[in-house]
Amino acid sequence: MEFISRIDIAKIIYEKIDGQKAVLKQQFLNSKDKIAYFFIDDLLPEEMALQFQQIFPKPEQMVLKKSLREDKYVAAQMNLYNPMLEEIIYAFQDKKIVDLVGEICEIQEVMPDEHLYAGGLSLMGKGQFLNPHLDNSHDKNRKRWRVLNVLYYITPNWKPTYGGNLELWPDGLKGNPVTIESKFNRLAFMVTHNRSLHSVSPILHEGFRCCISNYYFSKTPLLDSDTFHVTSFRGRPENKWNDFILQSDTWLRMMLRKVFKNGITENPHVYKKETKN
Repeated sequence: MEFISRIDIAKIIYEKIDGQKAVLKQQFLNSKDKIAYFFIDDLLPEEMALQFQQIFPKPEQMVLKKSLREDKYVAAQMNLYNPMLEEIIYAFQDKKIVDLVGEICEIQEVMPDEHLYAGGLSLMGKGQFLNPHLDNSHDKNRKRWRVLNVLYYITPNWKPTYGGNLELWPDGLKGNPVTIESKFNRLAFMVTHNRSLHSVSPILHEGFRCCISNYYFSKTPLLDSDTFHVTSFRGRPENKWNDFILQSDTWLRMMLRKVFKNGITENPHVYKKETKN
């Protein structure tokens, strides 16, 4: 694969988003009253998107996160993988792209996260899932508010019936979710606040769904009612017992945070870069 810099990748992404800015802004405004989102298809040239999928790490090269909350493989230590993967992740952090997305979503002072806190790469195979949850409200140092979730899907020929789709629950678990398919070469944005409950539907296919993700932050929350919270999981509507356990788990972790502001242990899901002397 010919090396392509993050600058060149960002130029393609920027031009694609900017060319559809009016449509994307309307899509976002149409959903703004609940869990606002927009998505854009055919983000990169198809051959380029396929090449990123081909260099994606295998499950055994990633970290397995498996519990009642979730079951997926993740990776954030990007210097362990093909350098092109780091280039595309940080292409989404280009200032022109971040500012453009902030304009579309009418969010002031949007900032990317160089540490990839809870971002990076994710992979999900048959039987894996991500239960309904609210993302952690802040960055790793609890100084900025998480405001946007950025998801780029790169698995070719992935069908909606395979699962692994993004689900938004604007009316809570008693309502029906809005499904955003994890379609190949699709870039999706969704807001994160105290009411942005979302999940990933269980994988029903033998293959793997690959995703490249980022989070954007701001100095101020999206909603005046937003308050600090840890990542807060729920059970799916059909799993009442799991829901009870997960709500209890969230309560306990919130109590701990009242005593230990930054938690008891450091979250390992960050990119630990080498410091230069």
